[in-house]
Order: sequence, then C-alpha cells, then structure tokens
Amino acid sequence: MSFEKLHLEVSEGIATITIDNPKANALSRQVIKELDRAFAEVKGDADVKAVILTGAGRMFVAGADIGELNKLSPLEAMEYSRSGQHLMTRIESLAKPVVGAINGFALGGGCEIAMSCTLRIATDAAKFGQPEVKLGLIPGFGGTQRLPRLVGPGPALELLLTGDMIDATEAHRLGLVNKVVEGDKLMDEARELANKLAAVGPVALQLTKDAAYRGMTMSASDGMRLEADLFGLAFATEDAKEGTAAFLEKRAADFKGK
Repeated sequence: MSFEKLHLEVSEGIATITIDNPKANALSRQVIKELDRAFAEVKGDADVKAVILTGAGRMFVAGADIGELNKLSPLEAMEYSRSGQHLMTRIESLAKPVVGAINGFALGGGCEIAMSCTLRIATDAAKFGQPEVKLGLIPGFGGTQRLPRLVGPGPALELLLTGDMIDATEAHRLGLVNKVVEGDKLMDEARELANKLAAVGPVALQLTKDAAYRGMTMSASDGMRLEADLFGLAFATEDAKEGTAAFLEKRAADFKGK
C-alpha cells in the first residue's frame, strides 16, 4: 500500500509509521485518511507485533491544517472531528501496542494523537500543548477527554483553557509522557520499548488495556468486576497455558496470540 504523507516500514515484527507532511506534519484530511489506512494495514499483518508512531524531521505533529480548518462549515467541522476521533480510537484500541516516539512539537492534534498511543517517549526538545482556545476553537480529536484522564483534571484544564505549551520535562512530571531521552536516542529507545511490549502475551496485553481504559469510566466496584471477568477470560486462552507452563519450566514463553 502506497502513501504520500507518511512512511510505513516493518522490520523484525515492529512497524514504524512516520508522518511526513512538511513543514509541520499537520494532520490534514489526507494525513488522517492515510494514517487510518496504515493502522488498518498493521492491524491485519500477523507479522507485526508492535508499532512505533513518529514524525519526520523536527516535528511530531504540530497540529491540524489551519488552512483547511479556516474553510470548514459547522457541519464539515463536526465530520472532521469525528474522522479524527475515529483515527485516535483506532490507535488507542489497536490490539498491538503503539509507542509514540515524540521527536518535536506535539500540539493540538499532535498532542491528541500522542495521547492515543499506548505509551509515549519524547526527546528533551519536544513540546506539548492544546492551543485550540487561542484560535477560538476547542480540541476535536479527543483532547478534552484523554488529557484529564492522563494527567488529572486540574493540570488538564490549565493546559486546555490557557492553550499554554509545556516542555518534555514538565510533560513527564505530569504523566503525559513515560520517558524523556536525548534526541539521537529516541528511535533506539522506542524500538527497545516496542520489542519489550511485543514479547509479552498479546491477548493479555489487550485485555489489560481494555480493563484499564474501560475501568477509568466506571466506579471502582464496577471496574473490579470487569477485571475479574477479563481475568477469567484470560484463562481461556492458549497463551495463559503457555505462559504459566513456561514459567514453571524455566523457559521463554512462545505466545501465539490465541
């Protein structure tokens, strides 16, 4: 499958998707469509065990295409928001872990797509923010929902309502990113993390994500019931039998994702 605004490479079970839409790697309609296709492709590729999402050059994604936004009618804006939300949900719910390798500015839609990744590693030069209010807009790709869940309502509202930008160190302190590294180490660190995630039981990983994400919208007691249900479901898998047997036999597990 060919792309104009991104690159997709698969090596040793890790798919790397690089957004390449100069100058700002903006999330134009075309980029959203191509990302949706790329993630659909890696979802169906049995050889892919984990995904790295990054940006070309010095940008991760600096936001939406403002030129496109300026021309949208209210109905078109709603449709645009839903298309972006669909993409973010596809990334977030992908059965395979997605590591966001944040190599530069992650603003607006860039921050939102970063938050949809399973885990995030940023360079020490990365910047994060939801500056939509400075344009008289609000986030449309899930920012008002994911940011409070990641960093808590107080810090999230400060970022959402001021439109201020924060650096990678502050993003790490708030819990928006999992790790900050020097720029030249980013992709090596992202691949190491992707390989680590790819080595665990894939069904167990997806069930754990499901329990955590769905549990955040429930009461603690309902979340516990969900966890017990999914815990029992895990025992119906071949991976659970293989994982426990491998532990007892002191060998590496050979998970099949079944």
